[in-house]
Amino acid sequence: MITWDEQTDVVVIGSGAAGCSAAIEARSAGASVIVFEKMKITGGNTRISDGGLAAPGNRLQQEQGINDSPELFYQDILKAGLNLNHRGLARIFAEQGAGAVEWLEAELGVQYMDRLDRFGGHSVARCLTTRSHSGKDIVKAQTSRLKQMGVEIRTQCPMTGLLTDGRGNVCGVGVKTRYTHNDPGFKGQKNIRARRAVVLATGGFGNDIPFRMLQNPSLDTTVFSTNHRGATAEGLGAALKIGAAPVHLSWIQAGPWGCVDEVGYGLGARFASYALYPNGILVDPLTGRRIVSEWADRRQRSTAIFKAGHPCVGIMDAQGAGDDPQSLEKCIKTGKVYEFDSLASLSKTFKIPHDTFISTVTAYNKMIQKGQTDPFGKSLGAAQRISNPPFFAMYLWPKVHYTPGGVGINTNAQVIDVCSRPIPNLYAAGEVCGGIHGADRLGSCALTECLVFGRIAGRNAAQIPG
Repeated sequence: MITWDEQTDVVVIGSGAAGCSAAIEARSAGASVIVFEKMKITGGNTRISDGGLAAPGNRLQQEQGINDSPELFYQDILKAGLNLNHRGLARIFAEQGAGAVEWLEAELGVQYMDRLDRFGGHSVARCLTTRSHSGKDIVKAQTSRLKQMGVEIRTQCPMTGLLTDGRGNVCGVGVKTRYTHNDPGFKGQKNIRARRAVVLATGGFGNDIPFRMLQNPSLDTTVFSTNHRGATAEGLGAALKIGAAPVHLSWIQAGPWGCVDEVGYGLGARFASYALYPNGILVDPLTGRRIVSEWADRRQRSTAIFKAGHPCVGIMDAQGAGDDPQSLEKCIKTGKVYEFDSLASLSKTFKIPHDTFISTVTAYNKMIQKGQTDPFGKSLGAAQRISNPPFFAMYLWPKVHYTPGGVGINTNAQVIDVCSRPIPNLYAAGEVCGGIHGADRLGSCALTECLVFGRIAGRNAAQIPG
């Protein structure tokens, strides 16, 4: 018999974009909600993200005459995921993504920059970015709305486990909490009853080295992560413990734009993602040759760098660098990006074989100028030549960025067991879920996915009779 210390209709675990989206929808549907967050501050990986959101058919695409559709987006998702994606989940994501991004703007007031980006693996430019170029805009808007709605977010309250009744129905959670309510007998843990449902939105496990090494031993302590330090597997483990199906846990994504000269995901990685890869080339410094299509998906680019066995060099010119001048200026000052007046001085500093390197750049520019076919399969129609000094370069080495695997869910965001049966009263959204992205996630899709499935989870959790 469980002794309950508190109760509410819906309990949400995690305060990133997925958890807050779920809480907003559940409260809007009339349910009482409490959000528990294990860290001192809200937001998780959403807070430290670059604020990119994929949205097919968005306003900027229409203004620029870019033809896009949920179907094209869906096909891009499947291609990047090596067709391991759970089709129903990927379809919902593709069809509802643009609407979720619009909801963030229209209902919560998040503003977007007047720019449209195409990241590796996307067929067209479809990616919007928040006004501050940071996920903080999303966190601020969502937490402010929850405060207005009377929903409490309790920080420093990690979940200790999912609680079930005698029939296997999820009925609450155990949490460690600093909220003692002046109770001298309180021992630092509470059982919180969820009269309707629990929504698990605890994120991925990119910073959980022991757990990720169980899935892929090569991702050891020598491979760093872009994630916040709370990106660990406790929430996932709690769901697996009560019978949730594990999906794609060994497919762990490394970001190919990882900057050697910074910790985590910083301005160096952002510059490489938003300017260098779209407009430059990636060269092996030992050979002076390109190693991959710079517009390939993240898995392909990271694999190519790992195969080289050492950091590779991203190179671009002044025209391409203009896509993210703010990051560039700060990266030059902090030594993450280097500036050169000539390709010769660049090759000398990075100890790249000069003649081969010059031949590589010359051949690349010639392919673009003459409309030739790139041997790496890169579409060169919108590519830029590397010819306008100054030139810029930086060392790149992949970092664990995203874990596409997690608990299995169905299209209602219900957590399922190994027989694909819903675990009663348990929902999940965000990076804790598996199956949506298959083997690899496209850039700018994580936040959009959190919005889509967070909203679905919240709405459905609120409908369960209390």
